[in-house]
Amino acid sequence: MPLKRRTIMLSLPAAVAGLSLGLPRGLAASPHHVVVVGGGFAGSTVAKYLRMWSNGGIAVTLIEPREQHVSCIMSNLVLNGQLSVEDLSFGYEALTGKYGVNVVRDRARSIDGANQRLQLMNSGSLAYDSLVVATGISFDPVDGLDTRKTPHAWIAGPQTSLLRQQIRDMPDDGTFVMTIPQAPYRCPPGPYERACLVADILGRRSGILGDGGRSGTGAPRVVVLDANPGIQAERETFSRAFQGLYGDIVEYIPDATVVAVDSDAREVTTTRGTYRGDVLNVIPRHSAHGLLTTSGLTGAGGRWASVDPVTYGSILQDFPGVYVIGDAQGTGQPKSGHMANSQAKICADAILRSAAGLSPYTEERLNNLTTNSACFSPITRSEASWLTAVFRYDRAAGAMTLAPGSLGEAHRWNSENYRDMFDWSRNLFADTFG
Repeated sequence: MPLKRRTIMLSLPAAVAGLSLGLPRGLAASPHHVVVVGGGFAGSTVAKYLRMWSNGGIAVTLIEPREQHVSCIMSNLVLNGQLSVEDLSFGYEALTGKYGVNVVRDRARSIDGANQRLQLMNSGSLAYDSLVVATGISFDPVDGLDTRKTPHAWIAGPQTSLLRQQIRDMPDDGTFVMTIPQAPYRCPPGPYERACLVADILGRRSGILGDGGRSGTGAPRVVVLDANPGIQAERETFSRAFQGLYGDIVEYIPDATVVAVDSDAREVTTTRGTYRGDVLNVIPRHSAHGLLTTSGLTGAGGRWASVDPVTYGSILQDFPGVYVIGDAQGTGQPKSGHMANSQAKICADAILRSAAGLSPYTEERLNNLTTNSACFSPITRSEASWLTAVFRYDRAAGAMTLAPGSLGEAHRWNSENYRDMFDWSRNLFADTFG
């Protein structure tokens, strides 16, 4: 195949590490203080690499209310029991013990850009020289949606466990109804991957899938209501899965925007009609976290934070020294954990250069600025597909654009991809939290 799957998938998280080679060892006597908000893939990576690449010369404080981060990556495997939430939970011991990051368990309330201070919910305020916001996503409200009964499970944790139990309690010939929000949303292939895994669970349980073949009667149903006009990632792969492997189970309906939900009746009303299921999995439309919108970093009426992709610094003049990485940024790059890890390293490099009195806009850096997005998608309980893309800085457009020939998709799902998926995820987890 033209793309070396194993090489690309297993080495991409560290692909931009060379950007910071050659920086001064140690900085000014009074250390530059970076405050990072959010301890997911973006926030933990930037905190780690700021300390590591500066040889301890940068002071880093990470604001995170939770003791552990639960990875959305691989979390669909919780639904079929192959992984647990505990398997995907990562603490911050390495950040504090190995790298000297100061982790404060609190929530950020607001950002005072003019005075370069971050107001916390319980611990007063913090002054910063640079502030990195890596808070992820918020969800639009949906009329009638009660997530205690109708989980989205798009932030991994208790909702993932609840959705797993609801699927386990379904009748063998029951109906699972899920919705996919308007793009952009977190993890483009993720909803289609979930539809496949739920179809696999129900198909095997009902006897429709397996060595005996399909019975053609008493089939469970997985209804996929997509607000988009078509499949948003791995279109060929998921089209074949929906129409072939799961053709007796999956019903895919595009252009179906959610209007309202009745969580008690387990009904969802869309622009394509009303659908009832034994289990509803409604994933609302995404936007940047409320900290960004209330602080003004998304601009008037904006859904995402506009940033300069050379540094991930905010383009708004009222927020000097503020950077936004991960799912909340609005550069047009995919919103994924792998991409967040990649952006974090570019942001860390830019902050280090600025703190050392160097420009992040050198010819060499602009000509070699790339990010990567890669993922594996389990299609069955033992086979997976994969997707990879490289984004390169386009100096004429001032934007990150898809590098020619870099978009790759598995030609078929298989067990080798499934094994590689665990290697890829372990590598990414270690690079971020280890």
